[in-house]
Amino acid sequence: MTLRYAPAPPPAVLAVRGAAMLLAVVAFGHTLWNGVAEPGHALAFGVLVTVGELARWGSLPGEREPAPLGAAGALAYALLGRSGGEATTHGVLQVVTVVAAAQLLASVPHTARGSGPGPDLVARRVLAVGFAAVCFQPLSHSGRSERWFGEGLYFALFLVLLLALTALCEAVLAALTATTPRPFGPLLRDELRALIGIGSAVCATGAVMALGVAVAGLWALPLLCVPLLLTQVSFRRYAAVRTTYRQTIASLARSTEIAGYTPHGHARRVAELSTAVGRELGLAGPELSVLEYAALMHDIGQLSLVDPVPDGATARLPAAEQRRIALLGGAVVRQTGVDTAVAVVVEQQADPYREQPTAARIVRAVNAYDDLRGEGAGGPLGALEQLRLGTGRDYQPLVVEALARVLARGGLTSVGSG
Repeated sequence: MTLRYAPAPPPAVLAVRGAAMLLAVVAFGHTLWNGVAEPGHALAFGVLVTVGELARWGSLPGEREPAPLGAAGALAYALLGRSGGEATTHGVLQVVTVVAAAQLLASVPHTARGSGPGPDLVARRVLAVGFAAVCFQPLSHSGRSERWFGEGLYFALFLVLLLALTALCEAVLAALTATTPRPFGPLLRDELRALIGIGSAVCATGAVMALGVAVAGLWALPLLCVPLLLTQVSFRRYAAVRTTYRQTIASLARSTEIAGYTPHGHARRVAELSTAVGRELGLAGPELSVLEYAALMHDIGQLSLVDPVPDGATARLPAAEQRRIALLGGAVVRQTGVDTAVAVVVEQQADPYREQPTAARIVRAVNAYDDLRGEGAGGPLGALEQLRLGTGRDYQPLVVEALARVLARGGLTSVGSG
């Protein structure tokens, strides 16, 4: 029996966790020693954050922000300088205490259910909220924010600037604590792109909550939560539809394996590696989804063949035969109702790379790699060498080098195996 030990987290991850824990411990100690200022406000926002974190129940894998209401409530408390026209007196450390305590309380049922938030997500939330509070609370308590920005347009612009800086702070922390073995730059770019969706709604709701409570008091909280709740419900439904859509495509892709046309796991390996290469080349959002779906279905044209290709390896076939199988696959994809962009990638995967879109270039190179590495070509290194020899016409050099970098980071003997 071989014992396997989980690898130690990278130093950046340990630093983020350590900083968050140190900040939380100092905040708890300070609050216990000095008492809670304005306990009614602390309780109201604590309950809001707790309810928002509990709404994590049923969250779907891959959600950028699984608890948007909790995030908005925490951000609103950090940006709260007045309540009902009266100045508030809570400080930075109390903001951190309330947010950390609410997260701990909400994590109890999640942990019992086996679906609690990871330590990195909790650490990012504590540090990001602490950053927002450090930027806002001292200026508010000293009266400088009112003297400098007043209470009109300039103050709103000031809040927008703080929200942007806070979002950037959380994106940097998310990139630092990412488990994907990729360079920091592409990871940060992906995190910033992800903020455009639910992240912008969280920031806007947090700012509106803070401004609403400043004018109307705590009674504004329930009313201002409704838009984000509706947004969260809509996002969950959309995410559920996307999950079902992907599962359907994955089931269609497995039909070639079940029929014996391709090796077991080939479509999954090509899809995972293609997605990694796409991220390496800067693809994101819809482009990355089209790439993944096309990679899953790239061999579906083989179902139209009378005699299966040996081991499903189309990379060794003549160019005309590869082109015919690709066109058959595109025709099948069009009949399934999948996005037309996916069918175009499947149809063009056998074209010379100068005539292909980026997704088709990636699928062709990764498919060839997976075919060649199992054909006695000298393993992964030999397969990569053959791809490099074909960069004059068949494979784009940029894609081949990106594939090499992805494989090098994951280990040439492990990535794409099985």
